[in-house]
This record gives sequence, C-alpha cells and structure tokens, in this order.
Amino acid sequence: MNTAAPLDVDLALVGGGGAASLVLAALDRHGVRGLRVAVIDPVHRRGQDRTWAFWGHPGGDLDPLLAASWCQVEVATSAGRRVLDLAPLRYAMLRSGPVYDRAAEAERRLGVRRIVAPVDALHDDGGHVTVHAGGDGPAVRASWVLDSRPRPPRRPGRTNWLQHFRGWWLESGVPVFDPARAVLMDFRTPQPARGVSFGYVLPVSDRYALVEYTEFGPRPLTDAGYDAALAGYRDLLGLDPTRLRVREVENGVIPMTDGPFEARPSPRVVRLGTAGGATRPSTGFTFSAMHRQAEQIARALAAGRPPVPAPAYPPRHRWMDAVALRALDGGGVGGPDFFDRLFDRNPAERVLRFLDGATTPAEELAVMGSTRLLPMVVATGGDAVARLRDRLRPAGPPPRTGEPPEIR
Repeated sequence: MNTAAPLDVDLALVGGGGAASLVLAALDRHGVRGLRVAVIDPVHRRGQDRTWAFWGHPGGDLDPLLAASWCQVEVATSAGRRVLDLAPLRYAMLRSGPVYDRAAEAERRLGVRRIVAPVDALHDDGGHVTVHAGGDGPAVRASWVLDSRPRPPRRPGRTNWLQHFRGWWLESGVPVFDPARAVLMDFRTPQPARGVSFGYVLPVSDRYALVEYTEFGPRPLTDAGYDAALAGYRDLLGLDPTRLRVREVENGVIPMTDGPFEARPSPRVVRLGTAGGATRPSTGFTFSAMHRQAEQIARALAAGRPPVPAPAYPPRHRWMDAVALRALDGGGVGGPDFFDRLFDRNPAERVLRFLDGATTPAEELAVMGSTRLLPMVVATGGDAVARLRDRLRPAGPPPRTGEPPEIR
C-alpha cells in the first residue's frame, strides 16, 4: 500500500478517454491556467482506437481534426433511398488519434500530472475528494473530480436495449465509394425478430470508407454473427470482396435505456460521458453531448465557477426517449418505419437537432406528429403506468446492460 502523502490538485480526471480528452483540450482553448490537474487512468490512450460521428455547424474547434464531413446523407429502406440535405448542419467523422494528440499537447501546456493506474475508490468528504489509485499509484486529493468511467444507471430501466455494432475500414484498389455523401441509415439489412438493424457507410475517399453494421436490441451478436451481417451488407452495397481489404475493425456497445444515470453521485464528483447521461437513449449518440459537457466545464472553471455541466438533454427529451424505446421494444412501432417517417415528414435539420436535444417544444410536437399515433399513445400510457409502479416499489440492482466499454 502506498502510504505517501496524497497529491493535492484542483481537478482530477478519472478516466482518460474521449470525455477527458475533450475536457483537457477545452481547458487549454479557454486559457485556463494555474489549475493543478491530474489524469488517473490505467491506460494512456493513443492512436486510432475508435471513431465518433456527429452533426453540427461547420467552423467549430473540431474542424481541423475531422477525417471527413458531408453536407448530404442517405436514408434507405426497402421502398427506396432518400437523399437529405443537412444545411446548415453537416455530418462529420472524427477519429480518436487526433483527439488524443490534441489532449496530449494540452496536457503539456497545462502541466497536467498523469498517473497510469486504476482507481480503486473515491471518497468525497464534501470539501475534497480522495482518489485512491491501485497498485503503486499515489493517492490524489482533489477539489473536484470528473469521472468518465462506465457506470450502470441508478436504477434498472423500464426498457434496456443496446446499440451494438461492428465496422470494417475497407480499402479498394479502384474507386467504389462516393466521398460527397454518407449513408446515415440503411434499413435494407435483415431485421431482427426483436429490435432494429441498419448499415451505414462513412467514406473518407472514393477508395476508403468505414462500413458498419448496427443493431438496436436487447443483446449483442457473436463475432461470427457480426462478420456474417457485415459481409451481407457489403454484398448488398454491391462491393466486390475480392477487390477490398479490411484495414481495421471497430466494435462497440452503447446503452439504450430509460434508466437514469447519476450525473452527480456526491457533492464534488461529476460524471461525464455515458455515465453522466451524455448518451441519447433513443439513438445511442453520445459525442455531441460529451463535447458540450467539456465546453461548459472549461467555461465554468475559467470563470471561477464549479465544473458542473448542465444536463445533457432536457427532461422532456428523456421522457420522449422512454416512450419511443417502449414502442420499439413492444413491437408497436417498427424501427425502419419510425425513422423513415421522421425524415419523410420533417426537414432533416429539424430531425437531427431533435435527436441532439436542441429543438423547441413546438418543433417537438411536429416531430412527434410524424410518428404513428396509436402505438405511441399506447406506449405513453404504458410508460405512465410503469413510472407509477416504480415509485411504489423499492429500487432493485442496476442492469448489466448499462455497463458497456467506453464507446468508439
């Protein structure tokens, strides 16, 4: 056991992946200086270990790091393809390597102390948090802790799905991809008995693209299942496997649950990323909210305020997500039909802002009005009954489905 005096810092980042990297870069960008910062993580993240995709306005701080971006995307069903103009937004792809590199440069300028060790426990006495590192790692006493380690919800959700996926980075010797257009959702894939499946294509060039198979549902596939599904989608796209080389493989599991995540488990501990509620339950998208959290934390610290970001999504969006998940899980609404109607009856920009939690109540009424009414009414009633039942019974153990690895 390490008995040395604890290292005193103002801010400790527990977990050094995407969420912590964004916070470090934001602190540097907003000119936060003189802050004693430590990062505690058993792994020092480097290189390309995941890919994030998100939408937003061009011109932000991430633009120099992007691998690719698209102003048009496709949504495909068995009935046909729909090309969506995203203006004034764009869909963008960001690989982890540049994010980690920028965070490393920020660490250097900020004078961050990095401790490569697991964290065994956090003890918050209301004035400071003691971070107990495993092995020979020193204890750290911090004024604030930002914890981005995966954690389950505070209580089991009424619906507990996963977004799980495998992607192949495919390289071709001849032009086969359209670099001007991404495939956002392709529902022509065989649909599972319970859940939703789709493919998508994110082209970096006419010869290089991430081709991915994704399912929303209660449980992941086997390795063989993912590979078979990806091979089937590759063939559906008309790609010749003899002309392709798989350069990299990416996998991920993201919780889709209406179980509430504890963003503030104690007075001076703030959770980030999925554990802090950044994952949108109805879609699994996380990155945009993670980026917002980082910006809010940096602005707060620059102004001398506590590093506590706002909730990732409005409460009404959490409620709408719970209803949508219930409708999808119960089979009252089919996934391809649900998303196809959203994009068919609304401007693409409105749908994307809705999925990101950035719409007004009036816009949300228009979005909800584009879904099938009866199944959603049934799901709304079922959700209300389930919420009442939850209030009348003691909380049980959290579901295992809320404990994924850090996503892409």
